[in-house]
Amino acid sequence: MSATTSGPRNPLAGLDLTPFAFTRRCWVDAPPDSVYALISDVSLIETWSPSAGGVSYAPGDGPWVGARFSGRNRRDGREWVTHSEVVRADPGTAFAFVVGGADHGIVRWDWHFHEQGRGSIVRQSWQLLRADPVLGDTLQDVRSLQNHMADSAESTLLALAEWIADRRTLTDRRTLTGHRAR
Repeated sequence: MSATTSGPRNPLAGLDLTPFAFTRRCWVDAPPDSVYALISDVSLIETWSPSAGGVSYAPGDGPWVGARFSGRNRRDGREWVTHSEVVRADPGTAFAFVVGGADHGIVRWDWHFHEQGRGSIVRQSWQLLRADPVLGDTLQDVRSLQNHMADSAESTLLALAEWIADRRTLTDRRTLTGHRAR
């Protein structure tokens, strides 16, 4: 008889996670430094994301490697809190975080910015780092999560582009009418 006991077995243990990743891109009418400032201010994500809200850095933290933040996620009528850690913070170039923290994370989100014309190409990537029961018990659960997150990323990028365009239009109108832009 063994003196050790083991917890419940993860039904997805050993799953090849390589296919569980995606990247989406969008052009936005702002330079990379400006877009980086928007994305690294994690409290703004709910402005564009259909899946996230209430995101904020821990007191005293900000957009630097090692900073921690939490937020609420929504999916299929459910809501839960996540805790993330910034793992890359290169102003004007890239911002990345890992849900669950750098050491034991479940998902990694990467944002990359590069100049194109008067704006930027924004690239948002998602990568599943490890199978975890919180993601579901079946391969179909994980595929469903990936599809949901890909749709959410597309919606977020389009909403970001529209939000920036609306701000630029407002600024341009104020400049043309002699009002100072805010």
